[in-house]
Amino acid sequence: MARGRVDGRWGAVTRGRRLALGGLLAVAALALGACGSSSASTPATVAAPSGLPSFYAVPTSFPSTPGTLVRSQRIPGGGVHGSVYRVLYVSETVQSKPVLVTGLVMVPDTPAPAGGRPVVSWGHGTNGMADQCAPSLQPDQAVPFQDDLLAKGWVVAASDYQGEGTPGLMPYLVGVSAARNTIDIVRAARHLAAADASAQYVVWGHSEGGQTAMFTYAIADTYAPELHLAGVVAGAPPSQFQYIYTFLKTSPFRYYLLMAGAAWNSAYGNATAPLDEVATPLGISLVPDLSKGCSDYIAGQTDKYPLDRIIKADPFTVPAWQKLLEANDPGTLTAHAAAPLLIIQGGADEQIPVATTALLQQHQCSIGATSERWIYPGENHSGVIAPSMVDMVHWIADRFAGDPAADPYHPVGLPDVAVTSCTG
Repeated sequence: MARGRVDGRWGAVTRGRRLALGGLLAVAALALGACGSSSASTPATVAAPSGLPSFYAVPTSFPSTPGTLVRSQRIPGGGVHGSVYRVLYVSETVQSKPVLVTGLVMVPDTPAPAGGRPVVSWGHGTNGMADQCAPSLQPDQAVPFQDDLLAKGWVVAASDYQGEGTPGLMPYLVGVSAARNTIDIVRAARHLAAADASAQYVVWGHSEGGQTAMFTYAIADTYAPELHLAGVVAGAPPSQFQYIYTFLKTSPFRYYLLMAGAAWNSAYGNATAPLDEVATPLGISLVPDLSKGCSDYIAGQTDKYPLDRIIKADPFTVPAWQKLLEANDPGTLTAHAAAPLLIIQGGADEQIPVATTALLQQHQCSIGATSERWIYPGENHSGVIAPSMVDMVHWIADRFAGDPAADPYHPVGLPDVAVTSCTG
């Protein structure tokens, strides 16, 4: 789930989030997207969060159609090999209500082919829940090895997810919400004239984004039938939540439990996700800290206390919470896209037990999915990104080329990558 952030150049996890806001604080003009308003009157807005550029001010009234591009702005890429646009677009909450989301669309410098450029939509890993954690604030570090993707002539889209950069608490590990955000930024990119984006796309996510990718795999064909999902890559996706919960309780990443509890309470409401049934009064008092800093800050606040002073009950013993855990566990999904799935993980993953993705792969095969799983020996949770990148790019290129779903390609990023596969 990637404590801190995944560095866009090296694929390594670093501590904290260094905000490079210097040249971004003054925004002279907002470039409206194709669906933006041209009215002379200015709609009421919610001011941008403190310290963020004015782009992050959001209108209180906006279109309800998912994928509508409300606003776009070309920004300095900080070394990105392409043009970078910050976007504000419409998506849907887990309650199927319209919500505004920010993100990035990166466009290659090379001419678009006939029919437009394919899109790779990235789902980011755990970086916190606060507005200042939004990856769109640091475009050169928003997507691992983004230049490798741009060099193939692909548009790269990267959602911040609902709540990072926009009002409200990010719905951490609410799978449907993040999947909708990740699909809808592809729709928004198609409204950005400079992107010249086609309807063909692949979703790639890692850690938290791996769960996002799995839920995209489940809903894409019905949620966005006008688009063509060519494939899904889920890096170290959390699943088998009963095992994950037991593992996290004694790990350095136990603060994820508070994040998920507070996020689900916010996303579903207290009647559906009663926080006081699983969290102590102390735990509940820590919830405001989730909006004050990114992962390292949250870890520092929760590490002050033993877990049993924060969490008072195993959520799997509380019926309301057990229901939500099952609903958000990729291991319980019964639907899948027609496209193929690729699961990538390091054999020495310290955050997601490797056995859980084996169970996930078996489940996908049992429901008729076409799925591959690549395990890179000796690599940890985030370290697997770098050696698997050349292999993943090859796999994505095969999908965009329309090659058979049962791909005969064998990964070469490291010796002795373990490969399992099934064909639906």
